[in-house]
Amino acid sequence: MNKFALLCPGQGAQSADMFALARQDAKAASFVQDALSHKIEQHTLAEALSLPDLLFENRYAQPLIVAATLANWLALRDNLPKPDLVAGYSIGEISAHAVSGSIDVQATLQLATTRAALMQACVYTPQGMLAVSGVAITDIQEFAASHDLHVAIITADNKTIIAGLAGKLSAAIPEIARLPGHDIAYTEIAVHIASHTPMMLAAAPGFAQALNDIPLHETDTPVLAGINAEKVTKAVCIRSSLQAQLTQTIQWHACMDAMAESGISYALELGPGSALSKMLQARHPQIACRSIADFRSLEGVVHWVQRQSEN
Repeated sequence: MNKFALLCPGQGAQSADMFALARQDAKAASFVQDALSHKIEQHTLAEALSLPDLLFENRYAQPLIVAATLANWLALRDNLPKPDLVAGYSIGEISAHAVSGSIDVQATLQLATTRAALMQACVYTPQGMLAVSGVAITDIQEFAASHDLHVAIITADNKTIIAGLAGKLSAAIPEIARLPGHDIAYTEIAVHIASHTPMMLAAAPGFAQALNDIPLHETDTPVLAGINAEKVTKAVCIRSSLQAQLTQTIQWHACMDAMAESGISYALELGPGSALSKMLQARHPQIACRSIADFRSLEGVVHWVQRQSEN
């Protein structure tokens, strides 16, 4: 039997129309309306959705991404097979646990809001993230450490995201081209916070409390832990993995390998965006990958999934 995985994205691909597909379903549309009325400081999520500056501001971006992912899941879940595995990238790991059934959907949105606020409180001076490709992991790790920067996410054997103070990132950029490697390139990411690094340590106690305050349920749908690609189903492990990924490197390349090793034959990214499905397709071409962002209708998504399940 073909095995099915769901992918839950992190920040980067949010847009004003990222709830459009979910709104085609009445139940999901009701969830979207409620979620967008959620207020953070002086703005609702609906207001943040329509203001480009707020759309990519961490306090609003994290709950918006989670809300969009879960809205798409609510719109599709009755017509999709049960996933054999779920994986979430960065904030998407919280969404993944809601998809697996271990966290209530409403509690997930509040948890994302709390996480974002706690992380934002760690930004005393400007921070940033930079995607670097063409440099081996060990070389970029040494380079980052020598510049007081951190490897936040590993997406391939020669692709990483480094993070730290914005000034130190800017100072390091001219030296990246001189590193050993091939076709070296870098791209600034529209995430202005050093996620998944020790710079988030001050957020850890508050987030631990937030995790303890919500009920977590054991699930029979495993979620891959971002920090080590282990399959997580029990409440104690869910808390531990979500807590750890706040300050530790995300091993996304290992998560993709774990999907292949588990025999996943097709995967659907719940959106917004299609970065995860493209990465998985590039690393493991035998896995059929699409994102809901590739489709104009919910019916199109369902038909594609059904075809993969029958192949």
